[in-house]
Amino acid sequence: MPTSNPSDLRLIQLKHWLGTLAEPVLNPDSLRPASADASFRRYFRVDGVGNATYIVMDAPPPQEDVRPFIHVADLFGKTGVSVPQILAQDVEQGFLLLSDLGNTTYLHQLNADTAHQLYLDAIDSLVLLQVHSQPGVLPEYDRAMLMRELQLFPEWYIGKHLGVTLTAEQQASLDKVFDVLLANNLAQPQVYVHRDYHSRNLMVLSKGNPGILDFQDAVYGPITYDLVSLLRDAYIQWDEEMVLDWAIRYWERARRAGLPVSPDIDAFYRDFEFMGVQRHLKVLGIFARLYHRDGKDGYLKDLPLVMEYTRKAAARYRELIPLIRLLDVLEERGPRVGYTF
Repeated sequence: MPTSNPSDLRLIQLKHWLGTLAEPVLNPDSLRPASADASFRRYFRVDGVGNATYIVMDAPPPQEDVRPFIHVADLFGKTGVSVPQILAQDVEQGFLLLSDLGNTTYLHQLNADTAHQLYLDAIDSLVLLQVHSQPGVLPEYDRAMLMRELQLFPEWYIGKHLGVTLTAEQQASLDKVFDVLLANNLAQPQVYVHRDYHSRNLMVLSKGNPGILDFQDAVYGPITYDLVSLLRDAYIQWDEEMVLDWAIRYWERARRAGLPVSPDIDAFYRDFEFMGVQRHLKVLGIFARLYHRDGKDGYLKDLPLVMEYTRKAAARYRELIPLIRLLDVLEERGPRVGYTF
């Protein structure tokens, strides 16, 4: 259904811009929402000649900047993975016209029958992307950035969502866990990192599967990060045995491709889990912030799964047990018996 909101000045400007494009020929009045986003960006679909459709990104300045998207689209596209082509751009206004990778996200297509092949395709694309990595091209996923992300957990999840102020002792305990996580994360080999390589940002394609979206925040950082995003997805859960199997298949492919993953699978999986805990804590903070600051409650239903991931991973490692104890206190749970190694 076409979008028509007379008070939407951005939409009026966007339609006007589309009408000025000589190629491809578009029907601006066919503009309609294509997907939601957790940021200020909006995506629309627009019809062209024949049955052609295109995607339009509306990234309003000063909140958004399309230049990182343009840079990463070019960088990732040259590696051979499937990303949208940029067909027209207006950097000043924050408008981009993109090729359309379709309607079918991984999240919509994943089931017991399709999952294995879809994940192998995603793993192959991830390895292909990482093989082309080089330093100095993307921002570094350094200690300061990783720590800023971790701090979202005490600020937004504990402070705002649970309404709890940590004692000095609890804060010290959490800080120690953060230091352990960051020491591991920063010791990992560094590659291109998409940062949100999961089922909502991967599109099912008949050729070159998957199509990769939402890559504008890409950085140069820990090699296990995107694999964690993919296999410990906040929006869909798989049995531990399946996750382990896919992680091993990634590890095997990465080694064959010459990527610097640990030669020991147990060490690699430990890196995967420690990176996972960092990401899960960040996501808990982000989902809480989306609700409490931005009024977006759609992510609240995903909090329990992310917390489950956090607890299961942390419980397996002795140096992360203080995090479990803190969560037990915060959520008023009794102690749980578990194995550590």
